[in-house]
Amino acid sequence: MSSSIPVGLQRAVVLLSGGLDSATTLAIARAAGFDCYCLSLDYGQRHRIELDSAARVALALGASEHRVLHLALDKFGGSALTDTRIAIPVDGVQPGIPATYVPARNTIMLSLALAWAEVLDSRDIYIGVNAIDYSGYPDCRPEYIAAYEAMANLATKAGVEGRKLSIHTPLLSLTKAEIIRCGSKLGVDYRHTVSCYQADERGRACGVCDSCRIRREGFSAAGVADPTSYVLSPHEA
Repeated sequence: MSSSIPVGLQRAVVLLSGGLDSATTLAIARAAGFDCYCLSLDYGQRHRIELDSAARVALALGASEHRVLHLALDKFGGSALTDTRIAIPVDGVQPGIPATYVPARNTIMLSLALAWAEVLDSRDIYIGVNAIDYSGYPDCRPEYIAAYEAMANLATKAGVEGRKLSIHTPLLSLTKAEIIRCGSKLGVDYRHTVSCYQADERGRACGVCDSCRIRREGFSAAGVADPTSYVLSPHEA
């Protein structure tokens, strides 16, 4: 992709996983007039196929650049997403923090985005965290984002020099159905996205993990046809 900057556009770093939420977030940033630089992280996740989706989404939605950084969080483990010895939960969303929580993942990703934003002279970072239809992750809460933004403005050259950095969370208070309706209006092709925690090598979803359940229920509630490719049909899963 070209890295040329159209005159008058401000740059934003967009964290892009390849899933439904981050694709919608990229579309929102583009609609807001930002020149978008997408950052994905290969952290040793078992659903690494999502990185292929991220590349397709970045291209389809006109990102100026898409970079993938490699950081082997699977060397630490501690999550069903980075340690194959820990089973992916498939019995429905349960109270508490699930086994798919990756310790400090959003803190790590935001820190990398912050570093790139400083290099790009960008004051804006977009992340698709959600505090309603989510799996109970502590680093998706509004108080966490507010605290991180405050820290970022204390810890960077730009912040010290008065160039305030903002962390945008446009999906924070939206239901999954509202997210899907928003993205559909902005032209997001959700066929390009992968949300499943254990998608196969073709990107087909299992249909039974927490992420699959939340995604499928979101499309149903939104009244939008679900374009997800499943290993089994939703009725068989």
